[in-house]
Amino acid sequence: MVKIGIIGKPNVGKSTFFSALTQIDVPIASYPFTTIKANIGIGYVRKRCAHVELGVQCNPRNSLCLNGTRLLPVELIDVAGLVPGAHEGKGLGNKFLDDLRQADAFIQIVDASGTSDFEGNPCKDHDPLDDITFLQDEMNHWLAGILRDGWSRIARKLEIDHTRMDVEIEQKIAGLGISRNAINAALKNLNVEKPSEWSDEDFLKLAGDLWKLSRPMLIAANKCDLTDPEKIKELEKSGSKAIPGLRVVPTSAEAELALVRARKAGFLDYEISGSSFSLKKELSERQAKALDYIQKKVLDTFGSTGLQRCIEEIVLTMMDMICVYPVEDENKFWDKDKNVLPDAYLVKKGSTAKDLAYIVHTDLGDRFIRAINCKSKRVVGSDYVLEDGDVIKIVAHR
Repeated sequence: MVKIGIIGKPNVGKSTFFSALTQIDVPIASYPFTTIKANIGIGYVRKRCAHVELGVQCNPRNSLCLNGTRLLPVELIDVAGLVPGAHEGKGLGNKFLDDLRQADAFIQIVDASGTSDFEGNPCKDHDPLDDITFLQDEMNHWLAGILRDGWSRIARKLEIDHTRMDVEIEQKIAGLGISRNAINAALKNLNVEKPSEWSDEDFLKLAGDLWKLSRPMLIAANKCDLTDPEKIKELEKSGSKAIPGLRVVPTSAEAELALVRARKAGFLDYEISGSSFSLKKELSERQAKALDYIQKKVLDTFGSTGLQRCIEEIVLTMMDMICVYPVEDENKFWDKDKNVLPDAYLVKKGSTAKDLAYIVHTDLGDRFIRAINCKSKRVVGSDYVLEDGDVIKIVAHR
């Protein structure tokens, strides 16, 4: 399952963001370090379910289907807030940097209103761009520290055989799941030939490139209703100059959580991260005023609360994932228990039929013979490149 780390400094709305997407109650308060341990929950990526095209009724097992929309689960990790100097043990220290290793991608929550300082305390006119750059700096220093530790011994080995540099680095950061391809790409950006001559700046550059190549990051400009929309556009423009390719999505976690809770209480109909809602019950004056504020300041201004957009943009666009459905019967589209389109998987674009077999089960990959594209009824080989929405039967040795 794809894992997304929800990161940022304290008191920017990370736990509210997490609760709104997972509908799990976690401690939420306007003071630093509300989250001590990483909260873990499930959010969803939406895709049009294959049952609509196939004209059958699905029986989902590993996901959900609502009105023709398949909800594909992704794991969300709400990491406690980071403060400047965290890599040196400040704030709540390295534990939370260590939590980052679990994630495949990051959504950094920043306070777009500029009303909280680096440590999450109330202030005025704090620049959100500073939060983006400081957090990346903390992550880079932490990873650079891991790379630098004991490097002199490795450098001596590499003086004899420099071709093993990628192998040595891969072993050193094995717990982070950074591929050798990413390591080699990052190494190409270093201009220092001898490993023994690497400076602190070289380690920091390598660390930064490794993060960029292995962990997509999206910025959620939270509390968007408390600032001028033009300032969020300026944040994206200035952020892209500081960090090429930076993506910024305006969000209001508080608005989404309020709408989700109102829906659960039966007060309104509301589609997750929709652009509007409809009332089902009469409201008090206070409730009506609050919902009117959300409609005008968030939904009308930004189109949605932005939370669902964050997940789907990072998974479907930045991570380039597609949805495929493995089945056991190519005609009925069901499994051995006659569940129709029971499972849906998010896989990297470019994955093959054999890759899917291994995702379903290692033995299925090892015993792979061929596959069948159930929509076209065409037999395909192990190197068949999967397309979004494919329904695939894997044929394997018994």
